[in-house]
Amino acid sequence: MQKNDEFEIKITDMTDEGLGIGKHEGFTWFIKDSIVGDTVLCGVTKIKKTYGFARVIRIIEPSADRTEAPCPIARACGGCQIQQMGYDAQLRLKSGKVRNALTRLGGFSEEEVDRIMEPIVPSDDIFRYRNKAQFPIGRDREGHIVAGFYAGRTHSIIPASDCLLGAEENRIILDSVIGWMKAFGLEPYDERSLKGTVRHVLIRKSRASGGMMVCLVINSKKLPREKELVEALTECCDGAGIRLMSLSYSPNLRDTNVIMGDEYVTICGDPYLEDSIRLPDGEKIGFRISPLSFYQVNPGQMEKLYAGALEFAELSGNETVWDLYCGIGTISLFLAKKAGYVYGVEIVPQAIEDARENALRNGIANAEFFSGKAEEVLPHWYEVHAADKDRGARPDVMVVDPPRKGCDEACLETMVKMQPRRIVYVSCNPATLARDLRYLCSQGYRLTRVRPYDLFPQSVHVETVVLLSKLNTKQHIEVELNLDELDLTAAESKATYDEIKAYVLEKYGLKVSSLYISQIKRKCGLDVGQNYNLSKKEDAKVPQCPPEKEAAIIEALKHFQMI
Repeated sequence: MQKNDEFEIKITDMTDEGLGIGKHEGFTWFIKDSIVGDTVLCGVTKIKKTYGFARVIRIIEPSADRTEAPCPIARACGGCQIQQMGYDAQLRLKSGKVRNALTRLGGFSEEEVDRIMEPIVPSDDIFRYRNKAQFPIGRDREGHIVAGFYAGRTHSIIPASDCLLGAEENRIILDSVIGWMKAFGLEPYDERSLKGTVRHVLIRKSRASGGMMVCLVINSKKLPREKELVEALTECCDGAGIRLMSLSYSPNLRDTNVIMGDEYVTICGDPYLEDSIRLPDGEKIGFRISPLSFYQVNPGQMEKLYAGALEFAELSGNETVWDLYCGIGTISLFLAKKAGYVYGVEIVPQAIEDARENALRNGIANAEFFSGKAEEVLPHWYEVHAADKDRGARPDVMVVDPPRKGCDEACLETMVKMQPRRIVYVSCNPATLARDLRYLCSQGYRLTRVRPYDLFPQSVHVETVVLLSKLNTKQHIEVELNLDELDLTAAESKATYDEIKAYVLEKYGLKVSSLYISQIKRKCGLDVGQNYNLSKKEDAKVPQCPPEKEAAIIEALKHFQMI
């Protein structure tokens, strides 16, 4: 086949990015704007050695799950990948993403995942749910200044000042900003020439107050015509009944895909927006949110998500908790209301300032926050306080809510050393979640509960809350024993070689030989008989157990309480 060739295909699956998958004459194709069950006529856009990409020309037979996308630019815009799919089908797709990641990437058996995975929690609102949007500013083909979103896998702006996922006030505010730019000859930023003033407009809305925050990201250290912008936006918002609570700008002079700069300057109103989150018992926690702070974009689902994390933490009031990647302290303060003491870690200094302020505003004195990378702060803290159980070196619960790349290896290693009884993992990426869970479960933890949440209707993204429990926590006692004084026959009788093989195969998908098991048992001080599994040849080369299989066998020996 060549580019622009046309062919008919049946869609049988979807990628994590929302592309339809089908096979044509034994060749795999990825097709944008198609969903499972569609039969489409498509045109070739790109061909690789073993797969290709195509675009939908015409829907020949629509899927039973296909619906009419209410947004007229849904296909062109890169924001809503599955708006053409009914909401029940969206939920099934997202649950499937989590399930497939756990089995294919995490190595967990389908039976185990079926047993512990709970139904996905749907969103009450599937449109107009976003409390934040970041609009790139540019020019369209006719040369007009526009605000919108990038088309998928490009930096071409699709005009969309009234996104159906965002607040209705956004369009009015964007029209006012663009009018101000036109009135004073201010150019939008151009990525090729690196010239122009306005790069993005960030808009946030408080669910609690209805107030709005506006922050212009600019390619300059100082915002020109600052006074005139304040006048234009104030007049516009007053006329439309919009409460403009905060107006600022964030300088970003770098040639980068990162939207926000490292700081911001408030030119009107407060330097923050106020919002609140309800605890499951109805009590509210107030938050101050700066332009640089992370805050979940679906406030209704955020409450459900954090309530789930609190439920999984199983707090009784005296526990010590670490909250890694804590942002402005949203989950931390949720936990602090029910725990003994909470430590929070976040890389963004401004977010930590907000977290400390939020703790003070809510009268929460049992929370402490640290600014820095979790993979650096946590190991350093543990090294200094390893022997001090009262300083959080042996926490009861550890909560992690990392970015899409998941937890850093050094962070995971220190978590294991600190031996929390429970780990609550909040994830926005099923693939890195599965990777990290595989590591933690190889280090003495058991996957106990999995619950997906739909925070982003119309997109392929899904959040997941997972509970990991320390194996044999209640029975674990640290003592020193002389192995010569033990009756090793009793330990040996706890599991046969075949039982160990079966356990390793089921849990890790690895086949291990009796030779490898005997080698590891010897390393652990278990008696396997003087000549068991040894070659009769004096110069025989005996294969050594690989590290991955050694770790799996050791975990099996712990499981059967042989070590």
